[in-house]
Amino acid sequence: MTDATLDDRDWFSDETATFGDRLAGAREAQGLSQEDLAKRLGVKLKTVVAWENDWSEPRANKLQMAAGLLNVSIRWLLTGEGTGPDEPDFSAVEEDLKQIILDLRQMRQEHARLGEQMGRLEKRLRKTLQREEDRQ
Repeated sequence: MTDATLDDRDWFSDETATFGDRLAGAREAQGLSQEDLAKRLGVKLKTVVAWENDWSEPRANKLQMAAGLLNVSIRWLLTGEGTGPDEPDFSAVEEDLKQIILDLRQMRQEHARLGEQMGRLEKRLRKTLQREEDRQ
């Protein structure tokens, strides 16, 4: 994804994400676990889970606290407009993807080599079994 196709304003927009998605994204951008956020907000873990799954929404005071803790605006949490977290940095992911592709290619080659070896062993086994049947 490029900056031209996706910027900070539409990364978690109302068309793209829900309140729960934006809350989870902002939490992850701050490096917090659901448990961490729950403790800091003084709520139970199941409450944060419910918010992130869009099963419920926080009251105004918890919404304000969450926005402050996550360094985003209340408006952004609710609508996707306003100040939200920076767009994720995909540069490291792209490098990881390249390495994954190389690893998969190597595994496929190894798989093909092992398949050929298994074929040869199967052929030897059949010949050996046939010789044993012929002897009997």
